[in-house]
Amino acid sequence: MALLQIAEPGKSAAPHQHRLAVGIDLGTTNSLVAAVKSGSATCLQDEQGNTALPSVVRYLSDGLIVGGEALGAQKADPQNTVSSAKRLIGRKLEDIDTAHLPYRFGNGGNIIEINTRQGAKTPIDVSADILRHLKERAEANLGGTLVGAVITVPAYFDEAQRQATKDAARLAGINVLRLLNEPTAAAIAYGLDNGAEGTFVVYDLGGGTLDVSVLELSKGLFAVKSTNGNSALGGDDFDHRLFCHLLEQNKLSALNEQDSRNLLSLSRRAKEQLTDHEQTTVETTLSDGRSISTVITRQEFQNLTRQLVQKTIEPVKQALKDAGVSKADIKGVIMVGGSTRMPHIQQAVATYFGQTPLNNLNPDQVVALGAAMQADILAGNKNSGDWLLLDVTPLSLGLETYGGLAEKIIPRNTTIPTARAQEFTTFKDGQTAMTIHVVQGERELVADCRSLAKFTLRGIPPMSAGAARIRVTFQVDADGLLSVSAQEQTTGVQAQIEVKPSYGLDDQTITRMLKDSMANAAEDMAARARAEALVEAESITAAVTAALELDGDLLDKDEQADIRGCIAELQSRLKEGTAEDIRAAVAKLGQSTDNFAAKRMNRTIQRALTGQNVDNI
Repeated sequence: MALLQIAEPGKSAAPHQHRLAVGIDLGTTNSLVAAVKSGSATCLQDEQGNTALPSVVRYLSDGLIVGGEALGAQKADPQNTVSSAKRLIGRKLEDIDTAHLPYRFGNGGNIIEINTRQGAKTPIDVSADILRHLKERAEANLGGTLVGAVITVPAYFDEAQRQATKDAARLAGINVLRLLNEPTAAAIAYGLDNGAEGTFVVYDLGGGTLDVSVLELSKGLFAVKSTNGNSALGGDDFDHRLFCHLLEQNKLSALNEQDSRNLLSLSRRAKEQLTDHEQTTVETTLSDGRSISTVITRQEFQNLTRQLVQKTIEPVKQALKDAGVSKADIKGVIMVGGSTRMPHIQQAVATYFGQTPLNNLNPDQVVALGAAMQADILAGNKNSGDWLLLDVTPLSLGLETYGGLAEKIIPRNTTIPTARAQEFTTFKDGQTAMTIHVVQGERELVADCRSLAKFTLRGIPPMSAGAARIRVTFQVDADGLLSVSAQEQTTGVQAQIEVKPSYGLDDQTITRMLKDSMANAAEDMAARARAEALVEAESITAAVTAALELDGDLLDKDEQADIRGCIAELQSRLKEGTAEDIRAAVAKLGQSTDNFAAKRMNRTIQRALTGQNVDNI
């Protein structure tokens, strides 16, 4: 008798075979790879014993260098050495400040291109080279081929940035098990290691981004209640502020690329030294022979960057408000990212929450460790029934309806993965096609939201306006990536699209979207109300005009003149009138046509009964 080898779904057929999966923290300044070994997550080291890989790639004529050696060559070869690619990924050239970047940018359309001696390289290419290096390190450490990886991204990465990160992983030959928000990864590490329960805030200040998440941890359930942040605020900004201060103190104006990179590197080193020392000295000799020797105290650095520190607290306030919790409800604040080592960051967070932040895990490694734990489960090495991870969408997703209105299908902070559907209809008689315009944002009008994609549903049977039933379904997967489908219910014709938006979003867009939605809430509601009134007015005007052409003979001249006068009055209100003005004119037109509607009903009944036998009725 033949024997079958049986395995549980998602698990290896060999009961003792550990499937190799890793968590990757693809960072702005440094990147790490971690794996679960002997039951616990650990960051994997290179041959020199380093866990952190500088996120820097230097392109040579005959190859490339990734990591520390590339970082060391940055001063001498800045145009061919790319760092902080994470701040460029998923963006357009016009969306970034290039004033302090030494690169030679090409014209890549929707994708940024950096001209190197190896040709044009996009941030996706650079990220792929970093990921490929981490993959090789992992396979050398673990002694086998990876089945996949969980890659972390800032919670506030939008659709384009997430898709670009996934594209980079594919280029690197990595099977992406899941994209995981960085704060959520940190919460996994803390929740499992410490058995923490309650409401926690994850404050993640990395080299290039700030993420704030409010999470509820309870008996293995990780529920993200809200997320906020600033995709253009991180440790790099603190370095740059000190860099500008050194320029001012030494009366330096324009520096060449090599000197700029050198001074910026020294600024970063000074920032790190001030974490443990009260003062440090920045010393260097410029290429033109001028010498710099400037003493920087910790207090001076804190004064220089006080506004940046305060800027990090604003997303914290908004995240608490969105989650519906107060500072008193927070059991602990988890600090993530190397930039949280700065003493005045620690103090600002402690002062705001009235409690000492949690620091018992390495802030540089905690994201990678949490990602490794998630990867271990997704690879089938561990029963996921022990705990459940619930993440959320950072911004609302919806579509454009008639009148330029944004109809939200999936509100922001909705738990993912998720799927939601809503029915729509046609606006005009005989309409046989409908364009579905997918948008993202919090405002009421499409013009104030971000366009993600458009596709057309064709083959709608010609019907009178409002008769067709179009069911539009939005699906967001566990990676936060969106697909949209539309189906006409009577015929079953359908169309769908995977939303892969053009890579491009300016640095402040996500933060600005949320701030604008709050600052302009009253104005937006008024604009939406007026737009809805315009749609109603247009619809009733078209219907009454068509009725007059068909059955106008039922009315005498005075009755027709009265109705046409109401139509003219309504048309005049459309130009400058408020929503209330327009609705009042619509109501007046409706009242003026009541008698006409009754006469049309009688005629319709008479037509239906003409020639009919009484016995058949």
